[in-house]
Amino acid sequence: MSAARAVPPALDREVRTRSAARFAHPALLLAGIVLVALNMRACLAAVSPMVAEIQRTFGLSATASGLITTVPVLFQGVGAPLTPRLTRRFGTERVVLGAVLALGAGVLLRVLPSVAALYAGCVVIGVAIAVLNVSMPGLVKREFPHKAAMMTGVYSTTMLVGATMAAALSVPLERALGGGWRASLGAWSVLALVAAVAWLPQVLRARQERTAPVRVAGPVAPPKPVGSPWRSALAWQISVFMGVSSLLVYTLVAWMPTILADHGMPRGEAGLVFAFSNLVQVVGAFLVPLLAGRMTRQRGLALAMAGLNGAGVLWLLLAPVSGAWFSAAVLGLAQGGSLGLGLAFIVLRTDSVPGAARLGGMSQAVGYLVAAAGPVGAGALHQLTGGWDVTLVVLLALAAVAAVAGWGAGRDRTV
Repeated sequence: MSAARAVPPALDREVRTRSAARFAHPALLLAGIVLVALNMRACLAAVSPMVAEIQRTFGLSATASGLITTVPVLFQGVGAPLTPRLTRRFGTERVVLGAVLALGAGVLLRVLPSVAALYAGCVVIGVAIAVLNVSMPGLVKREFPHKAAMMTGVYSTTMLVGATMAAALSVPLERALGGGWRASLGAWSVLALVAAVAWLPQVLRARQERTAPVRVAGPVAPPKPVGSPWRSALAWQISVFMGVSSLLVYTLVAWMPTILADHGMPRGEAGLVFAFSNLVQVVGAFLVPLLAGRMTRQRGLALAMAGLNGAGVLWLLLAPVSGAWFSAAVLGLAQGGSLGLGLAFIVLRTDSVPGAARLGGMSQAVGYLVAAAGPVGAGALHQLTGGWDVTLVVLLALAAVAAVAGWGAGRDRTV
């Protein structure tokens, strides 16, 4: 038997190029982004309706139960600065795949019959989400350079849809699967697996593109060095805007139904008001990045989001029951819009993919560490004062801080 004939270089290059092209279809990329984004909030929102059952299962105190939702937020802040280094070493596609698989593993770890496993799963989930939070803006900027703001709206909206879906389905899943809270929460690992399978073509495409030789027609300018965003005033303004906006979201996610119930609203109605607010967030998360992408400066948009946050909190302070539905609508629009605008700032205020990754790492590290203090601080103020008025006044002041930071972040400059 004669030895196999060597493949001509030109034919080998054509085969690799065609192989990469098979996985480069925009529909495959869009499906992958949407399915990954669905996972980025679902496993956090799914646990909220189950906290009381988890507490009873392990005999946890109220403080220890609160850590089930606080630990992932904290570790989103801790994990965010590590992501740019990972993407430089392994490539964005492989890092996203690894983060989605880690997310699914964290979901399964969280439902094992051990308190240590419960909190370890929360840590893994937080770090995995941090990696995805930082990777996605740079990937969107690279793959959709002329539609980055629009695609930011698509995936930020999808994140909120995933959260709403998870919160709504957790209890029905518990009943349908018949395995208690563990079966309900563990089921979300299937969504992570589906997202990993949908993302695999992007990993294969990136691998083919790395092995394919590249012909250069002329001299290539050296890549522009990317400086540290930690020394940039603009980067700090973006980070503060994201941090304070996230603090407002997480604080009201933790306490808004309780605030309404403490003022006399039936708990069932308070839950409906809260669900309505989450639904309206989807509208803000989709529309605001679209508007941001059509503007050279987003100062007015940032002020509008901060102003709506302040108006919603003020109405909650002045008319907590009679104005609850109005507050929910205003806060939902402001919170979803602030999330979308913060993510849009990452792609609009940078001029390179590595720059977007570094700014994303910084802004989300600062943002989630600040946000993690919100629910705990609000609970402490409530316990200290015996009411919610002081807490809501502090949130009003923080909305003003977000307005100042957003005014700076909305300038037509790059980090």
